Amino acid sequence: MPFKDLREFIEKVREVDHLKEIDGASCDLEIGAITEVTAANPEHPFLLFDNIPGFPAGMRVASNMVNTPRRIALLLGMPLDASKVDLLRFWKDKINGLKPISPVKVEKGQAPILTHVAMDDEVDITKFPAPIWHELDGGPYLGTGCIAYTRDPDSPWTNLGCYRVQVHDKKTVGLYMSPGRHGRIMRDKYWAKGESCPVVITFGHELALWVASAHAPPYGYSEYEWTGGGRGEPVEIVDAPYTGIPIPATAELAIEGEIPPPEEEVRKEGPFGEWPGYYAHGAKDEPVIRVKSMLWRDDPINVGAPPLKPVTPYSFGIPFGAAMVWDQLEKMAVPEVKGVWCYSSTPSGGSGLPFIVISIKQRYPGHAKQAAMCPLGGRSGAYYGKIIVVVDDDIDPTDINEVVWAMATRSDPETDVDIIKGCWTSLLDPRIPPEKVNANDLTNSRMIINACRPYHWMKDFAPVNCISPALKQKTLEKWGQILQDAGVPPQKIAPSLTQQQQQQGR
Repeated sequence: MPFKDLREFIEKVREVDHLKEIDGASCDLEIGAITEVTAANPEHPFLLFDNIPGFPAGMRVASNMVNTPRRIALLLGMPLDASKVDLLRFWKDKINGLKPISPVKVEKGQAPILTHVAMDDEVDITKFPAPIWHELDGGPYLGTGCIAYTRDPDSPWTNLGCYRVQVHDKKTVGLYMSPGRHGRIMRDKYWAKGESCPVVITFGHELALWVASAHAPPYGYSEYEWTGGGRGEPVEIVDAPYTGIPIPATAELAIEGEIPPPEEEVRKEGPFGEWPGYYAHGAKDEPVIRVKSMLWRDDPINVGAPPLKPVTPYSFGIPFGAAMVWDQLEKMAVPEVKGVWCYSSTPSGGSGLPFIVISIKQRYPGHAKQAAMCPLGGRSGAYYGKIIVVVDDDIDPTDINEVVWAMATRSDPETDVDIIKGCWTSLLDPRIPPEKVNANDLTNSRMIINACRPYHWMKDFAPVNCISPALKQKTLEKWGQILQDAGVPPQKIAPSLTQQQQQQGR
């Protein structure tokens, strides 16, 4: 079901899931610490912070919004108990058959984001809560779950992307964009013309739009149209007053401004604890946004999605990037892909997938190697990767224990491991040596592991020591209630259809 704004989603979470309101936590590490400690629990609540010291009541911060499978299911309109693979398959099929729907522009009076507007000398972004999320962060970050809007100087296209936003002072913020990101390409186009790049950042928005902004659709493709197609109805937009860039009419808070060329102004940005689990980028001179206006609703809600050390989830409850890789494999005509999952990764579709697992039903010699190579040639799998593992269809790619078991028993290090050099990575990669960083050589290598049974003697491979589907079903029919009374989890008593199908290969 589509939600018109963040507030509507919050009320639905309050109704059917778990919402925890916390009063009195400070922006100085307390909000970040509570967010991280809470997220370590797999069934953690949606957090809504209010009465933040130094800010008026009602000026809130939300975190841990959709970083559980249950809340992702709510966002996608799926059953709340849907399995992780079912959620990923649903999303893969959704984006594969998506029909774009153009956004609809509304009048200013119908846009809550324009309830309050401050321009020029009235601008003071320190009026809004910006937490210091991690202990070694270089300052407060207003934006971690935000969306940046940049307009291509050579076309009408407006790009939406997720980048971190550090507060420098009342009228200046830092905006870090990794090389190769669409927003950075646009920014560099303006600089090549000797111009500042106009930009808008929104904080607190309808969450389907946030998913789209993190997915990196193809260059030139509108995330507004992509979101509309996914929701089944158009996104409502309004022109921001200073830049004229269209923004969601129901966003909670926004700032507008310009990114001047680096020869005009840079400031030290970072360090910031990033999604690989390190402060690898450090503190560096980065471009700034000179803020010209700020817009907000009554009682605005900023959103936080601070990166946390893997495997603690911090933004999305399933790795949407895995769905993008799965879709990519199908478009490259790789047959019999049964599932894709990612570990130690960003949950988005184009922001780094260091450990990709692909489950296939082998049909011909070289099938596993073909599947492993495909992510390297596509947008989602190319950026900041390290390891790609291909497993048989009896292995659940969402279960890291099964994946490691397959690697340990079905692969031979001499014949089943390949190294691919010169691949695209990022300053966020802690393994890039200093000499490569200084030379701006942001490349790394990838390891491909074939953890499938050898195709040419698969029939002679030792059988798995595991209960057969027929015996399991017979046992559950007779003893299921007793097993449940003994504390066996319900999902083990009545596995999903997907899990049953995966068992068939054993």
